[in-house]
Formats: sequence, structure tokens, C-alpha cells
Amino acid sequence: MKILHLDSSILADASASRVLSAAVVEHLCTLHPEAQVSVRDLASSPIAHLDGAIAAGFRQPGGTVTDAAVLVEHVLSETLVSEFLASDVIVLGVPMYNFSIPSQLKAWLDRLAQPGRTFRYTEQGPLGLSGDKAVIVTSTRGGMYSSGPATVMDHQESYLKAFFGFLGIQRVRFVRAERLTKGAELRSQSMRAALDEIPSMVAALQSN
Repeated sequence: MKILHLDSSILADASASRVLSAAVVEHLCTLHPEAQVSVRDLASSPIAHLDGAIAAGFRQPGGTVTDAAVLVEHVLSETLVSEFLASDVIVLGVPMYNFSIPSQLKAWLDRLAQPGRTFRYTEQGPLGLSGDKAVIVTSTRGGMYSSGPATVMDHQESYLKAFFGFLGIQRVRFVRAERLTKGAELRSQSMRAALDEIPSMVAALQSN
């Protein structure tokens, strides 16, 4: 098994999503001692946001690039998509920032959406090419967004599910901790519940 572990929180050791994503990877490795784990910290080693020159490396045919910096970005785009496609399980640590995902994670996702590599357009519509992978998202939020009036403001989990679905990945699961800024007791309860959920969620995902 090849596991790709990515974190996107800017809070380093104070990050709740990092605690949960590490716990998921640890549990996977316990079940699969032979697993190979690749790690990317998208906060400490950010990926440049997409621009025209970078996108031209995988979105437009033809043309000669002589700019050394752009060539480096094209190589990185190929590295990122190849790493993604070679993985069996992707574990993402994703806090909610301003109702959506961190921009650092968005930069990585933008490098993955490559026509002909992870999806293609057909007469029947887009077709995902990313294979039978599993994506496990450790989702952390300061407030309550999974139920109640704030559900309409959740553009974090809904976006990730839609994005990976577009690439052909249907097994997208969430380990969620909410109300993390609503006091120490609620934070502790939510984190404990999320950690306790990991073994059964991973087992259920692998049985599908």
C-alpha cells in the first residue's frame, strides 16, 4: 500500500487537523506494516499557485519553454500528479478557513486537475481517470457546520468531495472535529470523538 499524507494547516504543532491526520496514517500503518508513506507539508513547503505559465505545462499542447523557473514548476506539476496517481490512499489534514479549504491545499489540487491524466472530457461529459483510490480527510472546524444553520456555509467538505469525484474517486471519507473554538471542554470532546472514530472508519473504507 502506498499512502500519500498531506497537511495544510498553518498552525504547526497546535493544529488539530495534523493530530487527526497523523492518527489516521498511524492506524493505516498498523494494519499494513508494509505501507510506504510519502509526506507533504503544504504549509511549510508551499506549492506555487497556478498561473498561466504553470498551467501551460499540462493544459496547452505545443510551445517551447526556456524560462528555468517555469520549467521547474512544470517538473513539479508532473511530480505531484504522478505521486497522486501512484498512491492507494490519500490522507489529508484540512482545517476550515473562512468556510473553505486553505489556499495551500487549493494550490496542490490545481496541479492535480490535468486533462488526460486525472480526467478527460467525453461526449457523455467528464470522466475521472484517477482509479480506485481512497481519500480520507481529517476535517476540523471552529464552529458547527455539519448540522444547523451554518451548513450552507460549508464549502470545505462539499468542495473536496466534488473535486475528487470529478477525478473519478468515489471513496472520500471524513473524520470530523467541530466546535474547536468553543471552549476547552467542547474541543476535547470533539477531538476524542474523532480519534475514536478512526479505526472503524478505516475498516469500513477498506471493506468497500
